[in-house]
Amino acid sequence: MFDIIGKRFRYFLISGVIILIGIISLASAGLPRGIEFSSGSMLTISFEKAVEHDEFQEELNNLGYTDAIIQQTREGEFLIRTHELTTEEKGQIENALAARFGELQETQFNSVSPMVATETWWTTIWAVVGAAAGILLYVTWAFRRMPKPLHYGTCAIIALVHDALIALGVFSILGAILDWEINLMFITGVLAVIGYSVNNTVVIFDRIRENLTRGIGADFESTVNNSLVDTLSRSVNTSLTTLVVVLALLLFVGATIQNFVVVLIIGIVAGTFSSVFIAPSLLVVWDNGEWGRFIPWLKPVKAKV
Repeated sequence: MFDIIGKRFRYFLISGVIILIGIISLASAGLPRGIEFSSGSMLTISFEKAVEHDEFQEELNNLGYTDAIIQQTREGEFLIRTHELTTEEKGQIENALAARFGELQETQFNSVSPMVATETWWTTIWAVVGAAAGILLYVTWAFRRMPKPLHYGTCAIIALVHDALIALGVFSILGAILDWEINLMFITGVLAVIGYSVNNTVVIFDRIRENLTRGIGADFESTVNNSLVDTLSRSVNTSLTTLVVVLALLLFVGATIQNFVVVLIIGIVAGTFSSVFIAPSLLVVWDNGEWGRFIPWLKPVKAKV
């Protein structure tokens, strides 16, 4: 029998270190926002002939777009992200590039005004907050016949925050290294991760409820541990098969859904860890009144609801 719950504070320490590194990265490097959230224009251009990235960058610098972010998506195709472009400015860029590198084709152009970007940013925040509130209410209601049903909903939300912080932190590090920016695909990935993580967590919580009803385990801690062991192979196998599909998307679809796929990969790993090692362990910590081990000035008094 694996004693997962008995080593719960080791898992908390692992998560704490990873989250701390992510927070440091967020505080220092930040989380660069794409045009959907910060306004600007994104232009994708493909050339018939191969073009070197350095030469492309040089030509844009000569045109005065020294602050433009350039990403080569494949041979002969470049994605340009810069301030909001007018129709005339876009035409000037394309004419100048065509004159130097030959015939080109505009494959994509998106432009977002500051007002729309601000509205999108706040809509996204409210969507995430609303999803978290809905999950808290649903999980609490689903376990309403159990003792302390609010514990289940709250622990599920803490696990979600855990996953989101890890995803943001890792993406902040990748953004600093690879000049990635968050966009709507990133937010879609975060919401998908939330749903995936809750699914795993609820399955484990449901087994805990079943084992408590059947009286399996000498106490609550052993019942939770037995439930984790019962569902461990299911959780791991589900995550591995999902990762195979997501990796296939990353390899064969490419840069168009890059943010979405990368966030899913991070979220699946973090979500599996939190649903197995964090959320159930928090139930035991709450039931044993062990919050004082996190916050030393709290007295280790048995929690009551």
